[in-house]
Order: sequence, then C-alpha cells, then structure tokens
Amino acid sequence: MLMRGITSLWLLLLLHAPGLDSTTWNLFSKSSTEPPQEGKVRLVGGNQESEGRVEVYHEGKWGTICDDGWDLAEAQVVCRQLKFPGAISAVTGGTYGEGSGSIWLDDMDCKGTEKSLSSCSFKGWALTDCSHKEDAGVVCKRGTNVTDDSVHNLDHRLGMSDDLGELFDRGDNCDFHIVVRSPTGKRDGEGKLEVEERNICTHKMILSLYTRYNTTNGSNNFSIDVGQECTPHITSFFRYLYTRKIDVTVSSAQCLHKLASEFGVKRLMQDTGRLFTVLLPEDPTFHTQISLYNYALQTRDLQLQENCLQYLAWNAEALIKSPAWSEVSIDFLTDFLQRSDLVVPDEGFLLQALEHWMTEKIKSTDNNSQAALLRHIRFPMIPTEKLYDLQFNSELFKSHEELYRGSILRGFQFNTVPFDILKKHKGSKDEEHDYQPRIYTAEPWSVTINSTYKATTGQKIIEDFEKRLVEFNQNQQAQYSRGYRYSSNPPPPPFGSYGSRSKSVITQNHNSVIFRTKGTNPITWSAGVYMCKQECSSCNSFPTASFSLRSSISQDQTKSVRYSNRLLLTCNGKYVFHVQDFKNHMAQVPTNSSVSQTYPCPEGQYGFTFVVRPEYIG
Repeated sequence: MLMRGITSLWLLLLLHAPGLDSTTWNLFSKSSTEPPQEGKVRLVGGNQESEGRVEVYHEGKWGTICDDGWDLAEAQVVCRQLKFPGAISAVTGGTYGEGSGSIWLDDMDCKGTEKSLSSCSFKGWALTDCSHKEDAGVVCKRGTNVTDDSVHNLDHRLGMSDDLGELFDRGDNCDFHIVVRSPTGKRDGEGKLEVEERNICTHKMILSLYTRYNTTNGSNNFSIDVGQECTPHITSFFRYLYTRKIDVTVSSAQCLHKLASEFGVKRLMQDTGRLFTVLLPEDPTFHTQISLYNYALQTRDLQLQENCLQYLAWNAEALIKSPAWSEVSIDFLTDFLQRSDLVVPDEGFLLQALEHWMTEKIKSTDNNSQAALLRHIRFPMIPTEKLYDLQFNSELFKSHEELYRGSILRGFQFNTVPFDILKKHKGSKDEEHDYQPRIYTAEPWSVTINSTYKATTGQKIIEDFEKRLVEFNQNQQAQYSRGYRYSSNPPPPPFGSYGSRSKSVITQNHNSVIFRTKGTNPITWSAGVYMCKQECSSCNSFPTASFSLRSSISQDQTKSVRYSNRLLLTCNGKYVFHVQDFKNHMAQVPTNSSVSQTYPCPEGQYGFTFVVRPEYIG
C-alpha cells in the first residue's frame, strides 16, 4: 500500500513539472477554489441566513461552540466575519437545535474587534465540558457589511494540481510533520502566554521542491511559530504548496505574503505583494492599511510603504474619522504629516485630528514627541478664523503655548504681509514648507461632479451613439437630396448632456486674507467631464476632465500666484482611487481598459472632484 502511494505521488509530481505551467492571476475573481478555510464560520438552523447556530471549521470538520462566556462581543465578531453589518444578539442554550460532532470552542473571550472568531481567546480547540444543549448562536443585522473581504484567486497551477490538493486533504502516506505553534491569547498561572500546537502532515517529496524546507537532514518534522492572526490561514498556505492555487483576501494577504517570504515561495510572495494595491481600498475601517504600513516598515519594503501612505493620504479625511486613527503610531504620523498630497477639508481639520490623537495618547507620548508632530502642521494654511480660535479652543495650547503662539503669529503674517516681503525674511526650510498647500476640499476651493460612467460599458455606449449619429446624418442627407426638410431630432448624447456634467466655482485669487483687501476680484473656474468625441473633438480618450479659468487676472497676480490644481477620482463615493494634475487645463481619466489606475475601481462608477490649489511663486 505504501509503495503504491509513493508511486502515485511520483506520477503526480512528474505531471507537476514546470513545462506544464499555466499561470493565471485573477484579481477580481470572487469564486472559491478551495475547501472551507481553517477558522471559517457558518450559521445553521435559522429561519433566515442572518441567524442560526454558529459552527466553526477546524481540522477538516465543522463543529459547534459552547455558550459559556458567549456574549454580544463574540456575536459581533461572527457577524462581521460572515459579512453582515453587525450583531443584534448572542443566543444561548441550543436555541437553533443541537449540533453534532465536536464542540470546538468554549469559554470564548472576544474584544469585539477581531477579524475572525478563532482570533479570540478561548480554552483551546476541543477543550470543553459542555454538551450540544449549550450550542451558541447569533442573530445578525441583515444587509451587506461595508467591509468587503472579497476573494482574489491566485492560480499558478502545474499539471494535475487538483489531485495533489486531494492528496493533501486526505493525508495519505504523509511522511513529514509540521508542528504549528501559535498563542491562544490566554496566560497560564505564571503569566506566560499559552501556546497551542497543531500538527500538519505533509509529504517530503512536495516540500523538497522548496529549497528553504530542510527535508534532507534525516528529520521527519520541523516546527514553525505563527501569530494568532495567521492561524486560520496556515493550512491554506501548505495546501498551496501542493496545488499552486489559493484564495487571497484582505484578512489573509499579509499573513500569506509573510509565510511565502520566509519560506522562499517566490511566485506567491510576488503576486500577493501585487495584490496589496488591489486590496488597500477594500477595508473602510483602515485597520488593514495601517497593518500593512507597519508590516512594510518591519520588512523594509519601501514600495509597499509608499503605496500604503499614498492611499491613506488621499483618503485622509476618512482615515481620521475611522477607529483606526487612534491606533496609528508616532512613526506613521511623522511620515503622514510631511506629505503635501493629504486630502483634507483644511489644515485646521488636520490639527484638530492630531490634537485628538495626542490627547488620547497623553500618557505614552512625551512633550518633545508631541512638539515634533505639531511642527508638521502648516499653521499659515489654517483659515484665519480657526487660527484665531486656537488660543481658546485648542486642547494642547497651554502645554505647548510657546510653539502655538509662534506658529499662530507666522500664520497671521502669511495672511497680512505681501509674500515678496516674507521671502526676504524666510526662516528655516521647515517654515518655508509651511507655505505649501495640501489638497484642501472645503468650500469654496473644490467642486464635485458625479457621473454614472462605467469603464466596462462606457466605450460601447459611445460607439453605439456614434453609430446612431452617423445613421441619423446619412438619413437627413438622403431626405435633403429628395427635397425634404429636416424632420427629426438627432439621437440624445450618452450619459446625459454635457451641461449635467459641468459646473463652475468661484474662489479668491489666493487663500491669504491679503487678497480680500487688495481690490482683487473673485475668479471663476469652469469644471466639466467629456464623455465622447461630439463633446470634445480634441480629446484622445474618455472620460476627460477639463478645469479652466474663466476670469481674467492681472499680470502682477500671475507673477506672484500660480495654480497647481488637482483632480480627485472617487470610486462609488467610497474612496479616492486616483489623484492627478491638469496639463493645459485637461486631465485624461484612467480606466481599467486604458491608463493604469493607481488603485483599482472595479465598479467603474466615478466621482470627479476639482480642487483649486493656489500657491505663491518663489
């Protein structure tokens, strides 16, 4: 029997040869290629899909959970893991019927913020004194969770990988044991973290394909230590070594990338790394993005670090309003606050957010660290009304009074002294940086145009419209040649009329108060989005955004002020996925089918925000 099993495995490995490689990388696939993942949960026995007995998948089997310690915090974790908006109640006493088989979990202790139930503290797998009469259940809020942990299938198949996957699942003739150690979250009597061990049985022949797995020293096992958050994904990782297929989600990407990096599985590491950019927009709580940033710091991955920082900068307002803001580190804030591409209502909003963070961290940050962060705030950019109110409303004014007074003075000087005079007395480079704007969206400095344009169907709509327009013109010419007058209207333009996609906005010449008193007139900007050639014959692709000055300004003003305007592209109103400047007042909008987007917008439903950014020259 053993020899037959070894012979079968060799045959599968021969069919698993590199010459049969048929690599696929499907970023937007929602289909699953695997059995249930370790730690997956499901609801059973309810009248609706949002309620039922909770069962968890462990070691290839579904089992129940004892209701000892079962409360709303545990229910919240289950409901969010199942993509529901939240929990209504935690149900005890076998209300949804008694399960069968193992009772996997007992004495659960969740905080309510964990990404999966198996990430919570508990006794240990299958350690329980309960019966199925105590099976726990939940009632979840109906609807779709805002956190979309969508599945992205990485497919690097070599030959008959499905058969190898079944071999891994069955464990037939496995001859190499991997002991996975992970903390349970509980502490023993001496205060040490308890560690749980789990055994995964594999085949030396499979592991020998990966050079970092030392299977040639005569040993039949080795141990690895993983964090609690990686425990649900470890089985999927080792199954990938057999199948070269794996489903990657927001919650698993970082863990799989780390495992692939440590064990030299280059293809998985590279493609999971590329997926980070795709996955960044999928967590509106921002916990994933902050976690990835910290991971990039640890691994010194500068590209990933920049990808995370840029996304968080463009979505700074949403980040600041999220629960993750209170958890960011000083290192992150130092990098974050130095950027000029932060998208916020105004600089006062950013200062208020920083003060709130420092107030919460008052015990863990000293005065010097706080002062260093405050120096990254560009006080001259704060609107004068908010600038004046700081001495009365700031939470930290008294503890950093000298810094605040000097910064407020510099702000008022910027607003009242001509810039050519300020230039003569420039201070440090840091002070000079204070005069550079970020991307401010508060009125009157921005205007938004929403569009129902979808990249996947937009080109076809344009082509259909152009075809109908040609047919209309041909028909009209035929009627005219027969002596008839025009008797019908041309086909309506796609996406509505251009007028519905154009707006104007009136601003000052500059945000400095001095421009309110120099007798300068407000200026008018015209913003619009073109969808087809009939609207913009000189445009090379669609959609194209236009943002131009409709008012005239004096030559003196053009010598002192320039405009570095920006176009913000939002995806379904959820997140900013691209920021770009205008060239000759025009901006070609990237789509999935044309120019690469910075961060994907699979839905393709765009919002266009036009931002006026005046800055002094010199």
